[in-house]
Amino acid sequence: MKAKKIYQQLYFQVIVAIVAGILLGKFYPELGEKMKPLGDGFIKLVKMIIAPVIFITLTLGIAHMTDLKKVGRIAVKAMIYFFTFSTLALIIGLIVGNLLHPGSGLNIDPATLSGDVSQYQQKAHDTTLTGFMMNIIPETLFSPLVGDNILQVLLVAILMGVALVLTKEKSQKVTDFLQDLATPIFKIVHMLMKLAPIGAFGAMAFTIGKYGLASVLNLIFLVGTFYVTSALFVVLVLGSVAWYNGFSIFKLMYYLKEELLLVLGTSSSESALPGIMEKLEKAGCSKAIVGLVVPTGYSFNLDGTNIYMTLASLFIAQALNIDLSLEKQLMLLLVAMLSSKGAAGVTGAGFVTLAATLAVVPEIPIAGMTLILGIDKFMSECRALTNVIGNSVATVVVANWEKQLDKGQLQYALDHPNEVEKKLEV
Repeated sequence: MKAKKIYQQLYFQVIVAIVAGILLGKFYPELGEKMKPLGDGFIKLVKMIIAPVIFITLTLGIAHMTDLKKVGRIAVKAMIYFFTFSTLALIIGLIVGNLLHPGSGLNIDPATLSGDVSQYQQKAHDTTLTGFMMNIIPETLFSPLVGDNILQVLLVAILMGVALVLTKEKSQKVTDFLQDLATPIFKIVHMLMKLAPIGAFGAMAFTIGKYGLASVLNLIFLVGTFYVTSALFVVLVLGSVAWYNGFSIFKLMYYLKEELLLVLGTSSSESALPGIMEKLEKAGCSKAIVGLVVPTGYSFNLDGTNIYMTLASLFIAQALNIDLSLEKQLMLLLVAMLSSKGAAGVTGAGFVTLAATLAVVPEIPIAGMTLILGIDKFMSECRALTNVIGNSVATVVVANWEKQLDKGQLQYALDHPNEVEKKLEV
C-alpha cells in the first residue's frame, strides 16, 4: 500500500480546518458564528453511531470470554483505577490553585456579579445519587440503542454478553450475526470521520466568532494555569503510569493524533469515542477490556474535568477575596469527588459538576461562576483532551493488569501508527 501524502492524512486536514476556523472567526465573526451547524451536525452524526459501537464491542468481548468472573474483575479494577486517578487530579488542581493563586488581585465584589448560570444550577440540583442510579436503567431492552445514555448502553451490553455466554450452544448464530454486523458499523465510523475537518472547522469558527480571542485575555492566567496543569498531569502522572506499564505516553498520543485533534477542534470527547475504541483494540487491548473500560471511563474517569473543578473553585474564591481554610478546602475536595461521579453522562458535565460542588460549599457563591462563564469554552477543549488521554491510558493499563494485552501488537502499533491507520481504512 502506498503511503498517503501529508495533505491526504486526516490529522493534517483537521489541523488546517482548525486554523481556518480560527481565522474566519477572528476576521469575520458574524460569518464564523453561522458555521455552528457544521460542528453541531458532525457531533450529532458521531453520537448516532456511538451506541451501536459500544454495544457490539462490549457484547462480543464478553461473549468470547469463557470465565464470567473476569468481567467482574475487570470492572472492579477499572473502577479502582478511575477513583485513584480522578482523586489525584482533584488534589493536583487544589495544590496548583494554592501555589499560583490565579484569582488573586481581581478584588471582585460578589454583589456586582451578573450572568445567568441558573441552567447549570438546575442540572446540578437535579443530579442526585438516586436519580443517577435510576437513570442507568433503560425503559426497554433496546431503547438505549436509540438514545445517548452511555451507561444504559453499557448495562444492556453487559447483560446481553453474559446471556450469550450462558446460552452459548443455542445462541452462537446471534454472536456470529453481531460479529458480521461489526464490519459495516465500523465502516460507517470511517465514513463519518472523513467529515471531521468540516466539523472541526465549523466548531472552531463558531467559538472564536462568538467569544472572540480578546475575551480570554483578561482571564488568560487561569486558562494558562489550567492548560499547564493538565499538560503536567498527562506527562508526569499518566506518563509515569504508562512507563511503569511498558509503553510511552508520547507514542500513545501520536498514535491517537487524529482522535485528539478531533477533540481539540470540536471540544467534544464523544466525537473521538468510536475511533479510540477501534484503535485501542488494534493496539492489542482485548475487545472486552476496550468495550468496558473506555465507555465507563467517559463517565467516571474525568481527569481534566476534576483538575478544572478544584482549580476553578479556588479561582472564584480568590477573585472574590474569600479565604478558604484547609478544612474548607478538604471539604471542597470531598464534595467534588462525589459530584464528579454524580453528574456522569450529563451534557456540559464540567460546568454542571462545578455548580453542584459550589452548591454544597456555602462559602463560595454560585454566582461566582459567571466569572468563568465566558472563558469556559476555551477550557473545555483541554478538559476533553485530558479526559480522552486519561481513558486511553486506563484501558491499556487495565488490559495489562488482566494479561489481556498483546504487548507485541501494542509496540508495533505505537511504532508504526500510519501502518495501523492504513489497515483500518481498508
